[in-house]
Amino acid sequence: MYFILYYVIGYRKEVVYQNLRNSFPNKSDTEIKKIRKEYYHYLCDLTLETFKTLTISKSAMLKHCSLNPETVKLFTKLAEEKKSFILVMGHFGNWEWAGNSFSLLRLHQLYVIYHPLSNKYFDGLMYRMRTRFGTKLIPMKDTYREMSARKNELSATAFIADQTPSPEGAFWTTFLNQDTPVFKGTEKIAQRMNYPIVYVRVNRVKRGYYEISTELLFENPAKTLPDEVSKAHTKALENDIIEHPEIWLWSHRRWKHRKPKEN
Repeated sequence: MYFILYYVIGYRKEVVYQNLRNSFPNKSDTEIKKIRKEYYHYLCDLTLETFKTLTISKSAMLKHCSLNPETVKLFTKLAEEKKSFILVMGHFGNWEWAGNSFSLLRLHQLYVIYHPLSNKYFDGLMYRMRTRFGTKLIPMKDTYREMSARKNELSATAFIADQTPSPEGAFWTTFLNQDTPVFKGTEKIAQRMNYPIVYVRVNRVKRGYYEISTELLFENPAKTLPDEVSKAHTKALENDIIEHPEIWLWSHRRWKHRKPKEN
């Protein structure tokens, strides 16, 4: 699959190269191309792992994507305190498997914010993959309304925070050496609901095996300064990418927008 994707089709090779080149200006061309090849190996694995979600058993799921002891301890503490919370993460590691493993822990009801796909067949397929072990999905446009309606339920709501928002109204920051827009919705909703914010990283231990670790960023986001939440989760993801660049989604056109000029 790697040979076909990389050498025959050349799927988005130039996009990946330019994203890496701009993100790591101090790396040599040899280093950049090495990371690019490693990324395509990971992307092929990720694709097959995602489809495996349709048939994998619960025990195998937890074996291949486990939560470290500190993470289980944090989630158990929040459950005992009857606190709902927000999970924020990026397209790093196997984020699909992370949601399944969290749902199997069965302490909080997991909701994932998502963009419905225009292709109804693939949208239905992804829906089945993501909900098979109890995860529920919320369309992005309904996020605050749905979370408010379920405020009496013990829940965890996951935001994938490294997607590309419209440049107008976004929070702009420097991310991987580039001007980058960030969705403000995660911060605004966290402040309104005043749910604790937990950053999630999904590290690849070895091929086909991942470990979920977490970091409590803010216990009371209602008390945070403007943009403080957005800066914190974006910086946490940046640090993870710098440490393991090959397992982030480089083929995504993350920097397709330019920062609006200030008046």
